[in-house]
Amino acid sequence: MTPPTERPLTAMIDPAAGPPDCTAYERAGGWQATRNALGRLAPAGIIDMVTRSKLRGRGGAGFGTGQKWSFVPKEPAADRRKYLIANADEMEPGTFKDRLLLEGNPLQLIEGMILAAYGVQAGHGVIFLRGEYHLACARLHQAIGEAREKGWLGENILGSGFSFDIHVHSSAGRYICGEETALLTALEGRRATPRSKPPFPQTGGLWGAPSVVNNVETLCNLPHIITNGPEWFAGLGLGEDGGTKIYGVSGRVVKPGAWELPIGTPLRQIIEDHAGGMRPGYRLRALLPGGASTAFLDATAIDVAMDYGSVEKAGSRLGTGMAIILDDRTCPIGMIRNLEHFFAQESCGWCTPCRDGLPWVERLLDAIENGSGQEEDMDQLGRHARMLGAAGRTFCAHAPGAMAPLASGLKLFAADFAAHIQQGRCTQQAGA
Repeated sequence: MTPPTERPLTAMIDPAAGPPDCTAYERAGGWQATRNALGRLAPAGIIDMVTRSKLRGRGGAGFGTGQKWSFVPKEPAADRRKYLIANADEMEPGTFKDRLLLEGNPLQLIEGMILAAYGVQAGHGVIFLRGEYHLACARLHQAIGEAREKGWLGENILGSGFSFDIHVHSSAGRYICGEETALLTALEGRRATPRSKPPFPQTGGLWGAPSVVNNVETLCNLPHIITNGPEWFAGLGLGEDGGTKIYGVSGRVVKPGAWELPIGTPLRQIIEDHAGGMRPGYRLRALLPGGASTAFLDATAIDVAMDYGSVEKAGSRLGTGMAIILDDRTCPIGMIRNLEHFFAQESCGWCTPCRDGLPWVERLLDAIENGSGQEEDMDQLGRHARMLGAAGRTFCAHAPGAMAPLASGLKLFAADFAAHIQQGRCTQQAGA
């Protein structure tokens, strides 16, 4: 579909012109992967190609995509009800990469879903879309309708015997819906709370049927892997991980935005070459490398390679790859308080530590930020960071994710916390 010298995901996106229709998409190489796969490759061959490509989930967890698919029962789609769900509920603060793909080239996602569904033999597809993405919703409906009209969706696609269609579900909202089992529960029309595992969705997901949930960016890579081959895709990465990654930067940089680059691109290159560096008068102090639920890295980590293993060794997670910048004129305590307000508000309330612990953290941070904090508040915050941040002490990963910026912030910004408590006010110079 795309020559190896081009960027696979974003090469066909022109924000000014709008998304391509089926004719333009096909003229640029679209649907080639579907023609090559359906009826010509065995479903197991699709899974093998994706496994060899080293594609890892781009939603934040980074699980091997082919490995995830391998757990799905192998019955043909005609013999067993199975679902393929695109997780487009992009509510991670600081993250906007999937919106770029949904609005810029929805047909690429549709083709990726067809290929994924064929690989796992799922006959039903759902795009679980963030409710606020109104433009993306309209463009997805238009693209799906045109794909049906042209025969790319529906019964017996290309005479292959494989049938698949897609439904768009606009979420009612809640960050917890990004957790795949909570997403499935919401799709069933119930309160969005996570499920206990096992069973895992691949064997018992939506309405008890085998289900695969993949991120939008993950699925958009598939047409390029099938067309150009797994070795080509794996070779795009600069380290152990394969492919490209959409990286983003928000905060006081010259050019906030998102760019598709080889996975493993150094953070310094992303910030300085693509985001234009810090705005005049501001200095990089620290950052969250992969969205709000990742740990702070200080400015000395700017040369870290942005891949899963390297960022983990540096003390954080790659997450969504969308960095949030903290500059030297923004109060870190205020930033952390703002993040913890979001996480407390978005707790589903299913388990006590998360439901009660996160609002308590927010109240403590409120007191410190407003000048009424006490020395013992630091011990309480540290205890919450340890207890809520440890794996297995809450029902899902919401609270551990919420504790990542707090736990790292308590270490990096200890002097700022002390100044707030001792002086009863913020000593940080306000940013413009």
